Amino acid sequence: MAIDFTLAPEHEEIRRRVRTFIQETVIPAVKDFDDEGRVTSREEYIRTILELRGKAQAEGLWLPHMPKEWGGMGLGHVELAMVQSEAAKTRLGPWILNCAAPDEGNMHTLLHWGTDEQKEKYLKPLLKGVKMSCFAMTEPEVAGSDPTLIRTHAVKDGDEWVINGHKWFISNARRASFAILIAKTELDAPEGARGANTAFLVDLPQEGWNDVREVETMHGSTGHSEIVITDLRVPDSQILGGRGNGHRLGQYRLGPARLAHCMRWISQAETALDMMVDRALNRYSHGSLLAEKQGVQWLIADSAMELYQCKLMVLHAASKIDKGEDFRTEVSMAKHFVANSLNRIVDRAIQVHGALGYSTDTPLAHMFQHARWARFADGADEIHQMRIAERTIAAYRATGSTNAATGGLPL
Repeated sequence: MAIDFTLAPEHEEIRRRVRTFIQETVIPAVKDFDDEGRVTSREEYIRTILELRGKAQAEGLWLPHMPKEWGGMGLGHVELAMVQSEAAKTRLGPWILNCAAPDEGNMHTLLHWGTDEQKEKYLKPLLKGVKMSCFAMTEPEVAGSDPTLIRTHAVKDGDEWVINGHKWFISNARRASFAILIAKTELDAPEGARGANTAFLVDLPQEGWNDVREVETMHGSTGHSEIVITDLRVPDSQILGGRGNGHRLGQYRLGPARLAHCMRWISQAETALDMMVDRALNRYSHGSLLAEKQGVQWLIADSAMELYQCKLMVLHAASKIDKGEDFRTEVSMAKHFVANSLNRIVDRAIQVHGALGYSTDTPLAHMFQHARWARFADGADEIHQMRIAERTIAAYRATGSTNAATGGLPL
């Protein structure tokens, strides 16, 4: 079994071009307002990032995750990993290349599940970058990690569905032109049934879709909306993927999307490690540089080892997706491990920087605030641990070995 993550020359060239574009064009352009809360002018902010999107398209660095026939770069998931990690060196990088969540996952979903008419109306504007979208599944009244418990419900009324319910943490809702809304349509289905939910395409704004507030989080109010849905009417033709397929559609969307998050988190972890080492090499205390002190060396070593593991896990999981193999266990493992490693590595970087790291004079404080959500976004740690354990036990029962649940590797 050959495992070779060496990039083909043409893909190595793409990585070089992405890195150059991000480092030499994007980062200098947004350095004064990379945090939207500190932007001098909203108009200047919008104008700058739209200009950068135009430059990305002109450079051929647009839609790295989409097939070439749909205007994308046609990269596999292994190649996408290096693009996402380079782009995520700045918060705005993935958005400028039009490969940021939630639009990225919604593009995949529409491409796979949408009718020709739905692709024309909803997918193409996303690909062109002229519209934005959101994915409305999570609810305050039930556990977000168990979408079979969703209470938002849709009742058929002639050729329409009448939808009522409550959603929150719906990222991008206030900027979205449409939502992929998950609602229960099979009201008599028993609790836990996976065929009870249906996905609807909802044009925004629309009567019955009430954006109550942006939920303020540890890193401020950044577009995670609470939505109350009251007698929202949606035509039957707006069902995406067929009635009762909402759960399957959601899982299809979330699998690769989890790995894309990991690709971006690796970039942030690497940035934190770079900053940690740079600080250790330039800070003198108690007779020597921090880099010469064993306690600091251990922080660096632990971070380097974890980052190495993160990269290998993501690349291996990506290779399984590219080969059409079952990737669920590997993606769950990667999502859990990378999210936790990101938190630990950024925390260590803050520690090495001392009070400076706790301040907002470096990006570490904001990175740490953003990192914390990684441990429950797209499935909490404990849910992934449960699924990993279930699949490990199932593998042993089926074969007498747990090898298939630990990557199926030849050792």
